[in-house]
Amino acid sequence: MKTKKTFISIFTLCIALSLMACNEKTAADTEKPQDTQTESGTGAADASSSLLNDLYQQENQLFADHEDVWNRVFGMMSKDTTDSGGNYADFLSDTIEANKASFTDDELKILTDDIGTIRKIEEQIAEIEKKNTSSGDTDQNNNSEAASPFKNFSGQDFDGNSVDESLFSGNSVTVINFWFSGCKPCVAELSTLDELNNAISPKGGEVVGINTDTFDGNEAAIKEAAAILESQGATYRNLSIDSASDAGKYASGIMAFPTTILVDRNGNIVGEPLLGGIDNPDSYDALMKQIQSVIDADNGEKQD
Repeated sequence: MKTKKTFISIFTLCIALSLMACNEKTAADTEKPQDTQTESGTGAADASSSLLNDLYQQENQLFADHEDVWNRVFGMMSKDTTDSGGNYADFLSDTIEANKASFTDDELKILTDDIGTIRKIEEQIAEIEKKNTSSGDTDQNNNSEAASPFKNFSGQDFDGNSVDESLFSGNSVTVINFWFSGCKPCVAELSTLDELNNAISPKGGEVVGINTDTFDGNEAAIKEAAAILESQGATYRNLSIDSASDAGKYASGIMAFPTTILVDRNGNIVGEPLLGGIDNPDSYDALMKQIQSVIDADNGEKQD
């Protein structure tokens, strides 16, 4: 059964990466006694990360247990809205309330009960994030370049060819679309993404898909995803990545599928993620404007 990935704030990822960077610097610049402190800090960060992962898996299990109704909820999420940092349960509840007539009484009870559990889980997550924030106060000025999950990127396309960070350096902009095979809105936009890839390719852009079912080279999932892409006439490159990599962790933290982001040639995320499909004129045009702005900025840097 396909599970729905839940939201991990980008800020949390930044904090985790900043802690790692700080620890590495300390290890390089200090004597042996300081190394012990570094190892202790790393151990605490690992324990915190493990607890967060456990909590997210608890949420994932709820979505998996009631997959059909939750997939409908995710498909109803606003295509241009991201969570502002409040309790994720509130975000889900608002979506359901706005589409209340679309569910039966039994379905609403399931969703309400699940949201109550999610709310408690999110409260625990918020407490851990608060502690992580306090621990990371010495490195609050990390920019998006330092925290990008696409540094040291690696993966394989569905034909088994290796891909690294040169994927980004070779493009003015790379449009990364995160999807999974059981997501109907994801599948519905594949042909439009192929059209987008053809449109931006002459300008130095590329669309790349990352199917989260295919993590860690899952051959059965890759075969299924490839068949779906073929059925939709989509020929742009799709990748399988390591779930334990920074990019894999980022993908596992996506709140709603499909989600599309822009990455510049330095591997930095540009702008805000676009939630939902682009297979409607407004979303497509909005994404094209963002893409063009990244291309223009890249061309300007080349001229300078």
